[in-house]
Amino acid sequence: MINVEKIRQQFPILFQEVNDEALVYLDNAATTQKPKAVLEQLTYYYEHDNANVHRGVHTLAERATKEYEASREKVRELIHAKETAEILFTRGTTTALNWIAKSYGDMAVNAGDEIVISYMEHHSNIIPWQQLAERKGATLKYIDITPDGFLDMESAERQITEKTKVVSVAHVSNVLGVINPVKELAELAHKNGAVMVVDGAQAVPHMPVDVQELDADFYAFSGHKMCGPTGIGVLYGKRALLEQMEPVEFGGEMIDFVNLYDSTWKELPWKFEAGTPNIGGAIALGTAVDYLTEIGLENIHQHEAEIVAYVLPKLQAIEGLTVYGPQSPEEHTGVIAFNLDGLHPHDAATALDMEGVAVRAGHHCAQPLLKYLDVPATVRASFYLYNTKADADRLVEAILATKEFFQYGSI
Repeated sequence: MINVEKIRQQFPILFQEVNDEALVYLDNAATTQKPKAVLEQLTYYYEHDNANVHRGVHTLAERATKEYEASREKVRELIHAKETAEILFTRGTTTALNWIAKSYGDMAVNAGDEIVISYMEHHSNIIPWQQLAERKGATLKYIDITPDGFLDMESAERQITEKTKVVSVAHVSNVLGVINPVKELAELAHKNGAVMVVDGAQAVPHMPVDVQELDADFYAFSGHKMCGPTGIGVLYGKRALLEQMEPVEFGGEMIDFVNLYDSTWKELPWKFEAGTPNIGGAIALGTAVDYLTEIGLENIHQHEAEIVAYVLPKLQAIEGLTVYGPQSPEEHTGVIAFNLDGLHPHDAATALDMEGVAVRAGHHCAQPLLKYLDVPATVRASFYLYNTKADADRLVEAILATKEFFQYGSI
């Protein structure tokens, strides 16, 4: 169990009014709010330790480098990687997935090969593979989804073949609210000689993740979805693969020796981190890791499960409301996408905002999935560690008020 009220006190942004209503923030799948500890760490770094890393021998540079690399170790511990050399700092999940597709993909994928993803992927886990397939003359294939919103493992077994070089799937869907069987997919990929890439943006902030247990070859996630700053993310990769890969960006920081006509690269992980990195962001990400670790990822996962068990039946009981993905609370994460009959999702989200409830409306960067579901857009409420059952009640009340307004013209 977690003390939600105590946790909420650490998030100043939650204590404000929006449209004359107390804010209920339910757009956590897009980005999470930041606790005081993270905000204070950012300020402290820029006020006390601001210097470039790995280059200077003066005191500020040494302090900045120490904290920067300490954050890398915290991330390693969080996801149970073997060593810090396997932890690369990126700008976020999008950058990490692009690095894999460009560096590993260009090295390993050739004409006639296959890349397998699923219909529920975020655009960041679709477009890099589309571009790779186009560059190399490879075939991009999709794993089907079952009628109740799960990844279809029978389809996965058909799509992943000896021609497959890469399988890339979200650990948790940002629309359907399902946890995908990454370990089983990895076994299937490895059996066919392919690597397993995982988009963990919606997983790492919400539940324990062990990349070695999953046997993921690559695993990507973002700081801003786990109480950290924007502009910082992580790419985990197995050492043997990272050592084979060429950097995607070139310049200062990642070099060993530069000659007139050729150059050599630093060892892992620095050969991939060209230029001045987001030092303050990386250090503050380490603080966010400390914060989540102290609360406990399993406790956070359980808290969200309790909220879903509470709110999902209430949403399902609203006449004319359709919930997408699994209908059982036990099989649904804190991401809940829905629509109200006869009401465009943007209108619904705007009406909810007038009630102080912040949700997301649109295609959620998952247009192929929404086409697969045959809907143009959805409303999405997403819960996190600082949300309460009272927040869930406010969501339900706001939906009912919205429904009444559009039916009868008054709230």
